[in-house]
Amino acid sequence: MPIKNLRPPILAHGHRGARALRPENTIPGFEYAIAAGVDALELDIAVTRDDVVVVSHDPVLNPQLCQGPGAAFPIHTPPIRTLLLRELRQWDCGALPNPAFPRQTPIPGARIPTLDEVLALAARGPFDFNIETKIFADRPEYTPSPEKFAQLALDCVRRHRLEPRTVLLSFDFRTLHAMQALAPEIRLSALYEDGSEAFADIATRAGARIVSPQKNLVTRTKVNAAHAAGLQVVAWTANTPVEWDALVAARVDAIISDDPAALIAYLKEKKLR
Repeated sequence: MPIKNLRPPILAHGHRGARALRPENTIPGFEYAIAAGVDALELDIAVTRDDVVVVSHDPVLNPQLCQGPGAAFPIHTPPIRTLLLRELRQWDCGALPNPAFPRQTPIPGARIPTLDEVLALAARGPFDFNIETKIFADRPEYTPSPEKFAQLALDCVRRHRLEPRTVLLSFDFRTLHAMQALAPEIRLSALYEDGSEAFADIATRAGARIVSPQKNLVTRTKVNAAHAAGLQVVAWTANTPVEWDALVAARVDAIISDDPAALIAYLKEKKLR
């Protein structure tokens, strides 16, 4: 009788949906990731002038990814916080090919979705939603206050009754603290990209039980210490077998990837899924 692999599976998170294959943070990108079988959709949120939570990595519209009405190559693009939702909807964020991802298929007409529209995809599978607040202490004009930002995000999650399937994450721990005060049941994840701080210390500062470090900061020693403290480690953003090998060896709990379909195939081959 073959010996069963008792090692816990490593979860696969689709970064901005599936950025290597579809325009980032768009409904087609999230649909692709869901069809691939992801355990979580990773996405970023901003807030419009009329306080609608929308899904975008960049607080200012990126002219390399989005085309505005009547101007293929605008010199200046506006912050999302200065636009009403109906104005934001005029921007096409799927037609331009992303030069960083040559295998990406453009989807002309793809718009920046609202968080409600993305959460409405929940019925398509049991995956979680890994929601990052894009907030910046040095640019307060880009977002509402941390407290209001957390409340607006929570309102969306509660409308869809997705509290058990939601993780809020951020580099700016103010929104994590705000969410902890508003809804202790929401899982929190501390993003981290620079330095040698122990993962448990980062989690303590953030009030989180999940730490999400940049992939090059991950070591087996750090992960072991985090696990000993009852924490999960979710590494970002790894896109190649060499990078996945290192994270598997470190025993992370999950990997965020721009190519979740390839990551899932890799994990299945390694019998980690």
